[in-house]
Amino acid sequence: MTPVFAHGSLRLYLLSLLAEQPRHGYELIQALSDRFGGTYIPSAGTIYPRLAKLEEEGLVTKSTDGRKTVYEITAAGREELLAREGDLDAIETEVTDSVRRLADEVRFSVTAAMKSLRADLASAKRQAGKENPAPPSSGAPDSSSSIRLESNRALHEADLVLNEFRQQLRADLRNRAAVARVPAATVPELRRQLAEVRAGILASLGH
Repeated sequence: MTPVFAHGSLRLYLLSLLAEQPRHGYELIQALSDRFGGTYIPSAGTIYPRLAKLEEEGLVTKSTDGRKTVYEITAAGREELLAREGDLDAIETEVTDSVRRLADEVRFSVTAAMKSLRADLASAKRQAGKENPAPPSSGAPDSSSSIRLESNRALHEADLVLNEFRQQLRADLRNRAAVARVPAATVPELRRQLAEVRAGILASLGH
């Protein structure tokens, strides 16, 4: 994926988000994700070193709220934002361009996936024709080919859904771990709920 922010831009953008209101790390990650429509989710390893640098420079302060560390902009931080207002406007333009670029990349990925699906379906259709040729004397259409195509399409779409779920949940858990403890009970609970989902899907298939 192409870079979202130019060098030094993310630092100033984080400062602008903190100027809106105090936030903890996960809220900053979520705010950036929302600005990019979910196409860009920065990692904790991207956000926290920059926050530490801003604190070191006296532009933000941090305080503890329970298990969360809340960051707040200082007067010096607001002065820097005011002094670099033109730079911030340019960053907003960068963000708009980045959102458009990321959307194009996502669209390209979806297009590539659809091309792959069409190729799989065409292959399945040819294979079905070899395995289940229509009787020469029969004028009735052979339904086995359409059934096989429908099944292959459903399998492919199910794979996409499962991969999307895995990636999103993994990101959610990592972001949570960056700002608070992930309870040990999370894993057995995840296993239990996934087992219930699997059982429900199998039941819907008549297993």
